[in-house]
Amino acid sequence: MIRARKRFGQHFLEPAWVDKLIRAIDPQPDQTFIEIGPGRAALTRPLASRAARVIAYEIDRDLAAQLRDEAIPNVTVVEGDFLEQFNIRPHTQSPIAIRNGLRVAGNLPYNVASPIMFTLVEAYVAGVPIVDATLMLQREVAERLTAPPGTKDYGVLSILIGHSADVDVLLNLPPGAFRPAPKVDSAVVRLRFHPPTPPVRDRLLFERLVRAVFTRRRKTLANALRAYRSVPGPGPGTGPGTIDLSRRPETLTIAEFAALADVFSSP
Repeated sequence: MIRARKRFGQHFLEPAWVDKLIRAIDPQPDQTFIEIGPGRAALTRPLASRAARVIAYEIDRDLAAQLRDEAIPNVTVVEGDFLEQFNIRPHTQSPIAIRNGLRVAGNLPYNVASPIMFTLVEAYVAGVPIVDATLMLQREVAERLTAPPGTKDYGVLSILIGHSADVDVLLNLPPGAFRPAPKVDSAVVRLRFHPPTPPVRDRLLFERLVRAVFTRRRKTLANALRAYRSVPGPGPGTGPGTIDLSRRPETLTIAEFAALADVFSSP
């Protein structure tokens, strides 16, 4: 058996938890799945037995070879880093994907979970018909994804993912759900993708603004915005639109950030 490799952040799901995860995912016979990090294929096999097709991205060449050697008829193995190998073009042109949509599942390495989720959002916005993504993450990341405005966990991840996806926590997993056991608790979340809500004039500007102000999350919005662009001094009613610049960035809703970005994107 191939051992977990620390450099890839590998923690393999124990069989007792696979059934729970499959029930949460609920794969259907007409669906295509993108699996990120199949590892020893504990999730891949039951997914493949229930779904039409599984496209599995595996960075570990030994594990990729092992899965390829199993020759599961409806599993396509893509060897390499998902962040480097994922190509949106085939998925925007595939008749099956367009007709039924794509679903994503994966046990994500903790150190790249956020970049992978941002990649999925960008793919969806670019036209890849992703319906949802069921992902195993560090519980701390799940708490940041679902944090409401005004809380310590609310920030860049909450806003930029929440702008294009509804997030639900499906399961909480103890360290013992994996081998080797990580030092932290984990969670299974489902991202259900939807058009950016509310829409913004310039998504790149929206993202840059959100990232910039949260480098100064404890400052007033007026001071935090100086990390992005010079704005008028603080005070009720003095900011762009009707937003009070004496507030802290962490108190603004996604809709308020969208309105703020649209002001900055105006000529």
